[in-house]
Amino acid sequence: MVKEAVEEAKKAASEAEAEKPEAEAEEQESSEEAAKQAEADKEEASEGKKGKLFGKKKKDKKDEKIEELTDRLTRQMAEFDNFRKRTEKEKSQMYEIGAKDIIEKILPVVDNFERGLAAVAEDDKEDPFVQGMDKIYKQLMTTLDGIGVKPIEAVGQEFNPDFHNAVMHEENEEAGENTITEEFQKGYMYRDSVVRHSMVKVAN
Repeated sequence: MVKEAVEEAKKAASEAEAEKPEAEAEEQESSEEAAKQAEADKEEASEGKKGKLFGKKKKDKKDEKIEELTDRLTRQMAEFDNFRKRTEKEKSQMYEIGAKDIIEKILPVVDNFERGLAAVAEDDKEDPFVQGMDKIYKQLMTTLDGIGVKPIEAVGQEFNPDFHNAVMHEENEEAGENTITEEFQKGYMYRDSVVRHSMVKVAN
């Protein structure tokens, strides 16, 4: 009986030894399959990423056309705005040139008024005709002042070639050097530009 028990134990041990390689083989096979599956998943994820990137680069023809038309419209609007501003500037410049031309033609009339009124004797200044001419002259000057025509200051000022035209020089110790001592003809400005320079005498 003891002998039979020993035989059964040997048999069981032998079966256990035989099953062990099979279990290891199954475990190794399972591990290899898991590694293969992980590699396949990785490749699939990589392909998906590439597909997404490729999809971003490639645009729909309709979207490309919309972008092209939008860009063209933006450029045309900018060009039109620049054209409008340039036209307004040119129109303003032309208006100013035309206004200066008219003012230049009126200034000799102003000069004649001033010469005529300056020639009136002191006793005749109360004459109604002389007073009428003086009022017309003042009205004319008020109108010119209203549109931006201003006389250039001269006598007592330092000579400035931007505003004054020196036609005579004199030695004058009382006046400072380069100072205007006399004005022969008034100069005028229209807004910020000179219409006519003042004709002056300058002390050395």
